[in-house]
Amino acid sequence: MTTSANVLHGDRDLQADVPDRRPRRRGQRKTVASWIFLILCVAYFALPLVGTLIFSLRAKPMLSAWTDMINDPQVWSTLAYSFVIGIFTIVISLLLLVPTAFWVRLRLPRLRPVVEFVTLLPFVIPPIVLVFGLISTFSRPPLPLTGTSLGSDVLLVCAYVVLSFPYMYRAVDSGLRTIDIRTLTEASQSLGAGWFTILFRVILPNLRVAILSGAFLTLAIVVGEFTIANFLARPMFATYLQQISGNLAYQPAAVALMSFAITWAAMGVIALIGRGSQTEIEVTGAH
Repeated sequence: MTTSANVLHGDRDLQADVPDRRPRRRGQRKTVASWIFLILCVAYFALPLVGTLIFSLRAKPMLSAWTDMINDPQVWSTLAYSFVIGIFTIVISLLLLVPTAFWVRLRLPRLRPVVEFVTLLPFVIPPIVLVFGLISTFSRPPLPLTGTSLGSDVLLVCAYVVLSFPYMYRAVDSGLRTIDIRTLTEASQSLGAGWFTILFRVILPNLRVAILSGAFLTLAIVVGEFTIANFLARPMFATYLQQISGNLAYQPAAVALMSFAITWAAMGVIALIGRGSQTEIEVTGAH
């Protein structure tokens, strides 16, 4: 009996010494599944771009579509105009949404669902409804803005500010969530800082990455939006792309890839700036 017990005890020790390989196999399966999912996502986004590039290179000679678009001054003028409109849109959106998000999170947390609902309305209201409302309202006195070029630009910026609400507000709100705004505000007030100083010299520097993310999303919307710019008859990049699509075959593909490359370059700027400011945000929040 003693010998049998010792044998059983020894078998249990041997089984205990053998490592359990089931968690490792599960981890390997998850890794393989993650890689498969990543490859499928990359293929989903990359294959249309590759197809567009191949199509743009079918022109004879091969790079004629690209050289035509690079040498076309209207490409760069419409792109520059779109960027200027985008910059004004970003500035006005920040002036409206940064103080709003800061005050709601600091003093009026009960109004946060209401503000979020209002900022989500551009997802519900189609752009064509928005632009018809602007035209019908501001094409007659007391503010006939559609009669002048400057007035149409103002309406265009205002429309794009409304379209940027969902992206800009959530970017700013996410940035405010990562810092202790109450502690920073109280510390600044104890040092004699006013609300303007607190907002633009204490809170705003800590939101640099969040603001850049919302800004480049807004810029991408402005560059690619067509409906509002078309009805307001503004020389935007999207309207130019639609115009050449009806007359040319390969050049629109080249222009689309050029705009995509510019957008990705902007995202690269976000990554570079964000990498250098991550530590700064944590240290400032700790103080």
